[in-house]
Amino acid sequence: MTKQYDICIIGGGIQGCGVAQAAAAAGHSVLLLEQTGLASATSSRSSKLIHGGLRYLESAQFGLVAESLYERELLIKNAPELVKRVPFYIPIYKHTSRRSWQVFLGLSLYAMLGRLRAEACFRKVPAAKWSQLDGLTEHNLQAVYQYSDAQTDDIQLTRAVMYSAYQLGAELICPAEFIQATYENKQYQIVYSEQETEQTISSRVLINATGPWHNKVQQKISPQINVPKIELVQGAHIIINHAPPRGVYYVESPSDRRAVFVMPWHQQTLIGTTETHYEGDPAKIKPTEHELDYLQNIVHHYFPSYDNNIVNSFAGVRVLPQSEKNMFNRTRDTLYITDPGLPGYVGLMGGKLTGFRSTAEKTMNKIKDVLSDKTEKIKTCEIQMGIAPDSF
Repeated sequence: MTKQYDICIIGGGIQGCGVAQAAAAAGHSVLLLEQTGLASATSSRSSKLIHGGLRYLESAQFGLVAESLYERELLIKNAPELVKRVPFYIPIYKHTSRRSWQVFLGLSLYAMLGRLRAEACFRKVPAAKWSQLDGLTEHNLQAVYQYSDAQTDDIQLTRAVMYSAYQLGAELICPAEFIQATYENKQYQIVYSEQETEQTISSRVLINATGPWHNKVQQKISPQINVPKIELVQGAHIIINHAPPRGVYYVESPSDRRAVFVMPWHQQTLIGTTETHYEGDPAKIKPTEHELDYLQNIVHHYFPSYDNNIVNSFAGVRVLPQSEKNMFNRTRDTLYITDPGLPGYVGLMGGKLTGFRSTAEKTMNKIKDVLSDKTEKIKTCEIQMGIAPDSF
């Protein structure tokens, strides 16, 4: 007999695991299928930040920033082992494009969107203390602002979210290869392969949370629907073997004025990210030589005493809607793909690590009409999360 679920999710990144958590918390039966491993792609190759996204104020994404700041505070409260508040520093130099008054206004708005909590306050670092800023060059330095955001281990966070979903009753099959799905008689008949054996289950709802593979996976779902045109954008990071700074430095690339982070990471220093168009297989993504040089040059420019030899590097790919706008000005909101021809189907693309819970709640709202009411177990904003056991 075919096993039946309320919700089947394809993809074990942060967004898929977030939906599994929200669905299980709402009392639904949930199955998540992951082909390789939890957080094995984009969700493990982020900048490791839980933040509001200060730079998105420049492209007027105020709603996204306010939502992200709210989610940041929830995560700091509900997952203190995984999400920790850290100081951020913005140095202003003679050559930087964002002047001191602009940064002051931006941080003031950031604090307002953060509901003026004490943690949202910022300050100017006195010039007498610049020498204590982890070797940051003082040549032509005019001002330094300090504010706070948070940092996480993205793999551990994704695993923790899925483990909390599992504790609430969700099931995980990994590795499992999704083969096809057909919508008929108000159900999705879903075929997947586990240990080279095909299995079939049925589900009222199907969530495609495969990120950059969304459109490829969508081709295996019948009937076919129109999907938005997207672009893949590569983001590279490097790790150098230098003692970690005491905070995160938010600097401006001297070559193209992009914002780049220099961050502490497991007793070393992490630098990123880039934005480069990518047209290949997302599974084969890796930093280009140009990206590696670009990031090394930024380290040398702002921290000339650092040994900027690369000990590790990685690249992830994010999804942006195709647009005439430059990459900086395009929305970072999650894209939700739905179609009347596929009731109970939601495709998820893009979105931010910080906002996974909000994305999951919005996804649940889109599928509520095809699901029966269940007894809620817990609200997602109340779920406490710790580090998932190694055995999970």
